This record gives sequence, structure tokens and C-alpha cells, in this order.
Amino acid sequence: MNKFQFLVALTASFGGLLFGYEVGVMNVVLVMDAFRIFFKFHSWNGDALDENGKDTTDKAKMMYRKLTEAGNKATLEGIITSSFVLGALCGALMATYLGEKYGRQRTIMIGACIFTCGAVIQGLSARSWIMIAVGRLITGLSIGCNGVLCPTYISEVAPAKIRGTLSSCYQLMTTFGIIVAAIINSIVWYYTNSSPAGLGVTRSDIWAEVANFEWRFALLFQVVPGLGLAILMSFLPKSPRWLCSKDRDEEAVEVLAKLNATSTSDELVQSELKAIQEDVAATRAAGSSSFGELFSPVIRRRTFITFLMQLFQQWTGINVIMYYQSQIYDEIGFSKFMSTVVLPIINNFVNFVSTFPGMWGIERLGRKTLLVVGSLMMMVFHVSTWACSTQTDNGKVWQYLAVASVFLFVFSFAWTWGPVPWVYQAEVFPLRVRVKGSAVGTVSNFLNNWIIAFVGPALMKAWSTKTFLLFAAACLLAWVYSQFYVIECKGLSIDEMDAKMAGKA
Repeated sequence: MNKFQFLVALTASFGGLLFGYEVGVMNVVLVMDAFRIFFKFHSWNGDALDENGKDTTDKAKMMYRKLTEAGNKATLEGIITSSFVLGALCGALMATYLGEKYGRQRTIMIGACIFTCGAVIQGLSARSWIMIAVGRLITGLSIGCNGVLCPTYISEVAPAKIRGTLSSCYQLMTTFGIIVAAIINSIVWYYTNSSPAGLGVTRSDIWAEVANFEWRFALLFQVVPGLGLAILMSFLPKSPRWLCSKDRDEEAVEVLAKLNATSTSDELVQSELKAIQEDVAATRAAGSSSFGELFSPVIRRRTFITFLMQLFQQWTGINVIMYYQSQIYDEIGFSKFMSTVVLPIINNFVNFVSTFPGMWGIERLGRKTLLVVGSLMMMVFHVSTWACSTQTDNGKVWQYLAVASVFLFVFSFAWTWGPVPWVYQAEVFPLRVRVKGSAVGTVSNFLNNWIIAFVGPALMKAWSTKTFLLFAAACLLAWVYSQFYVIECKGLSIDEMDAKMAGKA
């Protein structure tokens, strides 16, 4: 791997790390006392809790603040959390146009700068949910756009022999970014929320702010990966495919030579250039397509499969767990330290490690097999989480069985329904409508992600752990859909896929 290839690897890593940190940061921020009091999710009159979360008036045992939940907490929490996903939905819709007009590299750089601006707005937010929601909407625009363009850029710039590895690296670093967010912010939470000043002292104003360093630091820290991505991209070349699409073949061949550390006349460089030129010519020959073509007899089944696959991916409940897991562990009965520090880090590590079996299984077992097996596993573990959570008064063993079921659900998702929808939508459509078909899947993902993020707090407040039964039912429907409607596309050519799917919608 030469220097240029190394920079491509770093770009993949920082693109994924940026996405992962944004996904992971809110889980801890939402349980930071200062954040809750600042945005009036909770009030505090000075009362205290011991290390097990029990009321205490003993100064020696006081460990945490005892907050009182406000009536609009679930609604405001849902708005702030889901505004990021709404921005990502809009960003994904703009990605194709911006990437084609201004180039992948330049658009990713601009997106990283926009992300940084959104992070600053969040971290410096005034005492209004509107400002932080707008900041998260802006970071979402960047993530939605760059989430489409970063993998595209990497696949178009990376040398063929390491292209698959680098594409997998992007997804791995997204899950790693969630771990980084959990570790950094859990440490911040522990040192700012454990034994804070004022415990046991009656407060005349229960809505008065406390020191806001913890959540401002957590949100402002997003500037680091944002600027890191922008700086790294400035060292990288424009996409050779994009250059050829703009009839800038001379620049394209120079980029290919640099990537392969050889001369422009090298046989490998010339063969790659020829392949790109043929692909661009085929795309032009196909002409422009309309979204209406996605519902033609030959294509429509693929459109419905893709839309529903991304819908069911979100309704498995994965993002309710990733966004609100600390509150779930607290509901099960764990201490604040376990709920906020230990268990989220373990769960995020499980999510990271479990992507490796998926990378192996997607080619060997097939897309449909992973979906069928994954939906059944997730349904079982959702039911077991609920069942164990109803017995937590009978001993700690039931608490640990409940949280083990959560971890096993995350494992089941991460190697099946996590990667498969993205792989499926990228390969199932013919060239002429591939971008538009993938856009339908991406929009479905972010739209349902937004709905889940918005209603998640209200569901947990109203139903508590019974929410897992709702997601178990969704997983059962996902199994029916996977077993009887999804077509396996592993190893199929577009012509073979046309024959299998035509007229079956």
C-alpha cells in the first residue's frame, strides 16, 4: 500500500468515524444531568440518590442528582434526536446531484465543513431546543450527503485489489465511531455527574442551570472528525470516473497512475482507464431515466423489495437501542454507572465485532438467507428481553439475562439486517435506473429512522419494555417478507434477475 492508498484508507476511516460518532454521541448526552436541566427535560430541587439510584439524605452516601422529569420530555427528546435523521434524509436526496455537478471529492469536503458548522451550533446552543435541533439538522445534511458519496468516492478511487477492503473499512469505522463516542462521553459523564456539587442543598430555582461543560464538550468534539475529514480530502484527487464523465480523460489517467504508483503509459493504468471510459459510455447510452421507470413491470418488484427492506431494517428497533440504550438499561434496573458507562460500551463493541461475520456470510450464505435467519433471531431476542425484564424484581440474574438478550439482538442485527439492505440495493437495479433505485432505498431508511427516533421516547414512556414486543412483531413480519417475497440476487446477472423478477410484483 503506497502513500496515496493510505490516504484513501484514512478517508474511509474518517468518513465512517464521523458518522459513527454522531450516531453514538446522543445516547450519553441525553442522560447528562446538565443537558437535561438546560433544555428543561428535568428539574432538580437539590435532592440526591445513592450509587444504586435510591433516595438518600445521608451526605456520605450521596452520589447522583435526583431529577424530576418534565411532562414534555419525551416529545422534546424525540425532536432533538430525530432532527439529525431528517437532515440526513434531505442530504441523501441531494447527494447524487451535488456529486455529479461538483465532483465527489469537493462535495465531501464541503459536507465535512457543513458538519463542523452544525457541531459548533449544537455545542454553543442557547437555552432552546430549536437551536440544537437546527444544529443537528445541519450535521444530518452532511452525513446524509457524505454517507452516499464517501463509499462512492472510495470505490471509484481505490485500486481494484483493495477496493473491497476499503469499502468494508468504511462500515467498520462507522461502528467503531459509535464505540469512540461511548467511551469518550461516558468518561466525561462519570467525572461530571458523579458526586457533583450541591447534593442535598435545597435549590430555590429548580430550573437553574448547572455547569454545562459535559454536554457542550461532547457535541463540540464532533469538530475533530469533521475537520479531519475535510483536511484529508484536500490531499486526495478527484474521482477518475467523474473526470472521465466530464471528458477530462488526461487528468483521469494521471490520477490512475498516481494511485497505482506507476506511469500513465503502464498497461494496468490504460486498462483501468479503458474500463472507466466504457462504463461512462454505457451510462450515457442508457440516457436519462425517470422515477416512473422504477414501477415498470421489469423493475417494480426490485423497487418494492428495496423500499420494504430498508423499512423493516429500521423497524427491527435497532436505532431505539442505539439512541436510547442507557435509558433502557436504567429501566431494566441497572445502576447509573452500569447504564451509562459499562453496558453501552459493551453493546457498541458487540455491534462492531459482529460486522465481521456479516462480511463473511453475505457472499457465502447469500443475502436472503441472512435476512431470514436474522429476522427470526431478532424476534426471539426481543421477546426474551421483554420476558426477562418482567422478572427483574426476582433477582439480578434476570437483569443480566435481559441485557444479554439486548446484546444478542444487536449481534443478530449487525451481521444480517445491518449490511444486507445496502448491498442488495446497490446491485439489484439495472445501470439505467441504479442511482434512482438506490435513492428509493436510502430515502426509506432515513424516513423510517426519523419516525423511530421521534416516537422512540414516547413508546418507552408509555409501554416501557413492552416496546420490545412491538419490534418482535415487526421482526416476524420481516421474516414473512424475507421468506416469501425477497429474491436472492447472489451471483445473478442483471438479465437473470430480470427473468426472475419480471411480472412478479
